Amino acid sequence: METRILGTSEEDIERAAEIIRQGGLVAFPTETVYGLGADALNPEAVGKVYAAKGRPSDNPMIVHISSKDDLTRLTFEITEDMKKLADVFWPGPLTMVVPARPVVPKVTTGGLDTVAVRMPSDLTAASLITASGVPIAAPSANLSGKPSPTTARHVIDDLDGRIDAIIEGGDCQVGIESTVVDMTGSVPAVLRPGIITQEQLSSALGKTVELDPVLLTKPEIKRGEGLLETDGDFKPKSPGMKYKHYAPKAEMIIYKGDREKAALAMAEEKLRRVECGQKVEIIIYDDEEPEKAAREFFAKLRACDKAGVDVILAAALKEDGVGFAVMNRMFKSAGYNIVEV
Repeated sequence: METRILGTSEEDIERAAEIIRQGGLVAFPTETVYGLGADALNPEAVGKVYAAKGRPSDNPMIVHISSKDDLTRLTFEITEDMKKLADVFWPGPLTMVVPARPVVPKVTTGGLDTVAVRMPSDLTAASLITASGVPIAAPSANLSGKPSPTTARHVIDDLDGRIDAIIEGGDCQVGIESTVVDMTGSVPAVLRPGIITQEQLSSALGKTVELDPVLLTKPEIKRGEGLLETDGDFKPKSPGMKYKHYAPKAEMIIYKGDREKAALAMAEEKLRRVECGQKVEIIIYDDEEPEKAAREFFAKLRACDKAGVDVILAAALKEDGVGFAVMNRMFKSAGYNIVEV
């Protein structure tokens, strides 16, 4: 398959929209990461997304809309809590898990009776969804398990020849995937942390939003199988809950604890590894700039892959606010390979 590289002109957006309408696949920029889009209501098209990415079939898709009114096409009732969050955070990097109408295929929902929905703020993404006239199912536009793509180049590296087209937009400004909050229970719960924090969600709703227990426990990794969650009956409501994600080619180790001690331990480990002939990269971000870490982290992992790095040593950030979301990705990237200092 020849993958067309498109720009962001009105003509190219319409070309991409026609591909979506015809059941094809288009990668496109959003404010979070690049997405790989298909008509969310076309099961054959969504199936192609799983095939192109090598994505497990029980890993649900996020469906992207361009208007709050489109939410009624996907779910039965818009609750007051859903309205509040949409009013504050849409368009933007927030995904809500809601009961799905029968029109949403099971292949899109990962076999669940719920569907994850978000309204991106990126203008190119919004234009594509509007021009397509259909909600667009779009996980990250990378091969399954690899670091998420934050530039068009990342998408080309992974999916050239596997999909119909790539819209070459700018770099993603957020850099990590959207916050996912489950709205189907008695208490809203964060399933995947993102740039929109638990505290911001609680403030918008005027009540406590919980964290799903999966986020607070270290999963058992089944080496070589890419699993984070070993219970075969576990049905993830959100991407990122069951399978290993974001992994670079290099071995990766997280140093957690006192920052000065971590920096010293990493320097000593780097020296030891270099003496053994390995190429080593150290990643350290300022605790006070978690947004910068979020924006750059995936691109940094991909740069390490390009440079042939053997070992990545990374210092943990404070696990609060946006730092909690960054560490969610960092721990998974390293397969929970953590050194306490």
